[in-house]
Amino acid sequence: MSMSPATVIARDLIRCPSVTPNEGGALSALETLLKDAGFRVDRVVFKDDDTPDVENLFASVGSGAPHFVFAGHTDVVPAGSEADWTHGPFEGEVDSGVLYGRGAVDMKGGIASFAAAALEFVDQNGTDFGGTISFLITGDEEGPAINGTVKLLEWAKKQGHRFDACIVGEPTNPDALGDAIKVGRRGSLSGIVTVTGVQGHAAYPHLADNPIPGLTMLMAALNGLKMDEGNERFQPSNLEIVTVDVGNTAFNVIPARAEFRFNIRYNDVWTLDSLKAKILETLETVNLGSLKMNIEFKRDASESFLTKDETLIEVLSKAVSEETGRTPELSTGGGTSDARFIKNYCPVVEFGLVGQTMHKVDECVAVEDLDRLAAIYHRFLVSYFSK
Repeated sequence: MSMSPATVIARDLIRCPSVTPNEGGALSALETLLKDAGFRVDRVVFKDDDTPDVENLFASVGSGAPHFVFAGHTDVVPAGSEADWTHGPFEGEVDSGVLYGRGAVDMKGGIASFAAAALEFVDQNGTDFGGTISFLITGDEEGPAINGTVKLLEWAKKQGHRFDACIVGEPTNPDALGDAIKVGRRGSLSGIVTVTGVQGHAAYPHLADNPIPGLTMLMAALNGLKMDEGNERFQPSNLEIVTVDVGNTAFNVIPARAEFRFNIRYNDVWTLDSLKAKILETLETVNLGSLKMNIEFKRDASESFLTKDETLIEVLSKAVSEETGRTPELSTGGGTSDARFIKNYCPVVEFGLVGQTMHKVDECVAVEDLDRLAAIYHRFLVSYFSK
């Protein structure tokens, strides 16, 4: 049975075991495909302390403005026990019109659909179509996100690239292709709160200073914090305590320290600085007596953002509507993505496949959705470069 270009590309990428941070052959497969179509391709490796080296890919065709960039990642999360999969996670098998494998929707399928669309566009219009199309592909999105998109964007800027618009091909649709375009994201802030006391014998509490009661009061203060009501652009901010750790397995020992970790997903009511100040202010209202408190905000924090580029949103919305018959919701829900880095370089939105099976056993995508997504991306390119 013959397969469509998008399905063939997705299958070939899935067959590359590119679990973060391993390249697994996925970038090489993409490089060969794009070079054969006339793209200029660079493979760039970034390094940093205490993190694995990561391979990335930047490819472009055409010249001048407007410069549109498609962003994504070929790295995938681990498959878990392969015995639990109906079809092998790295076999890329098609069964009854469905392509199975790790990365099928998150997000090798999205990359495959855009690659198929871009190759068709270049085949129809040549490389002198009045602008530039680029691929910005990382191998570090599912990992620390240190040696990937952030550094690849900096590298591209130093090479003289200036982007006018970007689509990130993450699986944005909750139920059906065409449901939603992500036009923004809430920010994310994580922290660790540690309370230090004095270790001692549980039978002699007057000789110790138990940090756990103090820790529970701090957790209660943050858990009771009313952050905001949300607004017409974003849902309310939320703070979640995600783990508590004392590290004490003995029943007769009062521990010396205890900690909890939290994550906040916040809207544009807050800035990163104002949110940090509010957290500190809330914690400092708690009377800990002689206990000592320390808070560490993690460095991977991100700001909220909202894209207002009418051309980008209008052209993509029209392409989605024409291909699916749906009017996509302009959404800011969900978690974070590499769009949080790209927003500093150009207007960015996210649109990809249906995300119901991402990170699950038997991750899969309907072949029909791959082809329809490729058609949406192709419609977008035709309209965008005719503006």
